[in-house]
Amino acid sequence: MKSGKLIVLTGPSGVGKGTLVRSLLTRHPELHLSVSVTTRSPREGEIEGQHYYFVDRSRFEQMLEAEELAEWAEFAGNLYGTPYFALQQGIEEGEFILLEIELEGARQIRNKFPEAVRIFILPPSWEELERRLRSRGLDSESAIARRLLRAKAEIEAAGEFDFQVINDDLEVALTGLESVLFVNC
Repeated sequence: MKSGKLIVLTGPSGVGKGTLVRSLLTRHPELHLSVSVTTRSPREGEIEGQHYYFVDRSRFEQMLEAEELAEWAEFAGNLYGTPYFALQQGIEEGEFILLEIELEGARQIRNKFPEAVRIFILPPSWEELERRLRSRGLDSESAIARRLLRAKAEIEAAGEFDFQVINDDLEVALTGLESVLFVNC
């Protein structure tokens, strides 16, 4: 049986990772999205088990102690993590698994899955990133300020990744991702 592949996508909040991932999944049904665990409350329209597994902090901490998470991080006051078993099983079954996570988690995955393809999504400009964060209407002004502060450090880490893709034009960014996934790897 052909071995699968783990594909890690990261970048600052508001860069368009979610839009890129949804588009890739629509265009390439052979890709499978890893579903993360989080302690944050569901946003409108999010479905348990499809977008995230929503758990309380106590359950998340139990998962950490039992080493059930391949990576985890705290972001904006909430915990996020990736169930280890689902990644390992999918790779063994030959699946191409997309993992959309933040920088700290991507660094942990690098250590546990060194063969993973790691891609950093960059904004076309700092001003555009700020505009996107504000136009989402999801966060308070203080949350946006925290996300922007964190984005500076994240962008500085882009060189740690195997590939960088600038998300200026959706179609161009998708073509760049497809080139990385289906030509270069």
